[in-house]
Amino acid sequence: MTPFAIAGVQMHVAALHANVEAMRHRLDILMARFPWTQMVLFSELAVSGPLPRFAQPFPNQALEQFQADAQRHKVWLIPGSMFEKAGDGRVYNTSVVINPEGEIVAKYRKMFPFRPYETYEVSAGTDFCIFDVPEVGRFGLSICYDIWFPETTRQLTSQGVEVLLHPVLTGTADRDAELAIARATAAQFQCYVFDVNGLGAGGVGRSCVVSPSANVIHQSAGQEDLFPIEIDFDLVRRQRETGMMGLGQVLKSFRDRSVDFSIYDRDSGTDAYLQGLGPLEMPSQGTEAAAATPAGPAPDEAGGETSKAQVAPFTGRIASG
Repeated sequence: MTPFAIAGVQMHVAALHANVEAMRHRLDILMARFPWTQMVLFSELAVSGPLPRFAQPFPNQALEQFQADAQRHKVWLIPGSMFEKAGDGRVYNTSVVINPEGEIVAKYRKMFPFRPYETYEVSAGTDFCIFDVPEVGRFGLSICYDIWFPETTRQLTSQGVEVLLHPVLTGTADRDAELAIARATAAQFQCYVFDVNGLGAGGVGRSCVVSPSANVIHQSAGQEDLFPIEIDFDLVRRQRETGMMGLGQVLKSFRDRSVDFSIYDRDSGTDAYLQGLGPLEMPSQGTEAAAATPAGPAPDEAGGETSKAQVAPFTGRIASG
């Protein structure tokens, strides 16, 4: 068994002032109650709240305080994320990884801002984040909406990531869908998923931890919660070798696939239907959408499929009421 203890912190997040001292206070409480914790994960945008106008350049005083706390408690610390103001003026939703020596060893910028609600004021990152805890295992970072795009987790797990750390800020009606995606991600990629949401301006809570068998190990409710969970890396490795419950070996099946996916070639034309869906913009009151039904493979006289399927051109409209 290769055990490792990771704690999630589900806490109230304010929008109009920094939450740094509140986070540090909860970290102190967590480590006093559960001193065996080895890694701590906060929710998305926990540091300064969900408003991009509070973006700060990196490094900054808040990160320096978290670095000192990680060193003091001798833990790996991921303080959720915060809006980063880059040198070129662009703003990113950025998370950092701090090791028990107080060093920032990795940084991740959210790849899929929640368009169109997370405005174009926030830029998308392009670099993946993978880091190792020596003699323990490999971790990857993904922020909120990123998990809705399985390609992000595919990239991480294809490079050996065994635990997906997933800070979120979800205060909307799609939280149930997101929890389903967390379970599906664990099953598809045979990894642990730590999905940590905030409260107040930071979300509706309901954080969860999912095992590589897609079992929910922990499910928070709608109140503050400090939840340390001891995981077993040998379980990940065993299931990747023999399959979930001795059944599907999905990573190896993907590795040994016979098909290449033309959708990932932007010049293939496979995404013609997607190109006809209209702009990525906020719906307005009374919005109506009408799109042509895509022409799929037509059955031939023998009951099979035609060899060449055509995608119908977009002929719909988007009208505002």
